[in-house]
Amino acid sequence: MSPVAGTLAVGGGRSVGGITSKDVASGMREAARALLAVLEPEQERVLRAVPDRLDAPELREWTYLPGPRPGLRTEELDDRQRELVDALLVTAHSAAGAELVRGAIEVERHRRARSGPLGPDRYWVRLLGDPEGDEPWGWRLNGHHLAVHVLVTAAGVRVTPHFVGAEPARIGSGPRAGHRLLGPEEDLARRLVTSLDGTARASAVFAAVPPDDILTRADPFADPGLLPDGLTYDRLSPGQQHLLERLVRRYLDRAPAAYARECWSDAVARGLSSVSFAWAGGLAPGDRHYYCVRAPDFLIEYDNTQDDGNHAHSVWRHVRHDWGADLLRGHYTEQHG
Repeated sequence: MSPVAGTLAVGGGRSVGGITSKDVASGMREAARALLAVLEPEQERVLRAVPDRLDAPELREWTYLPGPRPGLRTEELDDRQRELVDALLVTAHSAAGAELVRGAIEVERHRRARSGPLGPDRYWVRLLGDPEGDEPWGWRLNGHHLAVHVLVTAAGVRVTPHFVGAEPARIGSGPRAGHRLLGPEEDLARRLVTSLDGTARASAVFAAVPPDDILTRADPFADPGLLPDGLTYDRLSPGQQHLLERLVRRYLDRAPAAYARECWSDAVARGLSSVSFAWAGGLAPGDRHYYCVRAPDFLIEYDNTQDDGNHAHSVWRHVRHDWGADLLRGHYTEQHG
């Protein structure tokens, strides 16, 4: 079985009503234990991150570009070990989120197949801390166009930064011809911007030429100040507000339902009037374009600019929650002074 694709549509990652963050954390713990049980000692050594503290700066280093990462390479695992990596990955996602992650891996295979024989998938999984104890712990899986970062404490679960890309953005041949992995993310935003007129569109569209990539890139800390001001929620019509809400929920709903609800409830409590939307580039399908959603607590970015508008990036960042910073701060303050 090929790495990271075998079990994403089933199992513990399905968002079912009544499942709490504690349930999600418990499922992750069991999945991590199962993986550790089938690894050789040297594999486990490579899997485990070296810094003792999970807030060490080097643990915030990440990239969505091709190339090696720290951790255990999935291409070197046997079938059973790969299945258990898959099962761990499931636990960090809703059913829709798991399907999206599986799709990113499939699109990456399509990209590689266009340039030669299809080799094994190349992703790196890394364990942070110890899932057996009461201390904070976490894990991450990274590779080209896929970055999943998870941290767990007794107080909850965090799953950002979360990045998914697709190259090509639209598959042009084969059984999946016409498939657009990030199509809903693009179409909802386009529906919103094209529904604007006059001063509203002028406020939302900040440039005729889009940036070449997401503006936050792989920054360790999410900075909403890097994003344009855009058009605020309170200047939208009710129908347009609904579109913006659907767009935001599309990203939040990548996560397990309990955490997605928490993030959305926090945004509503702080006031959606401060949420803004901005666009750059052409408005027609196929045009190179970029958009972002900026809020006090989180940001979303999407671009489809490279390869003549056939290479998409999407990222969800949380100002307080990235890398589990808020949970770690609370834990270290309470437990360690």
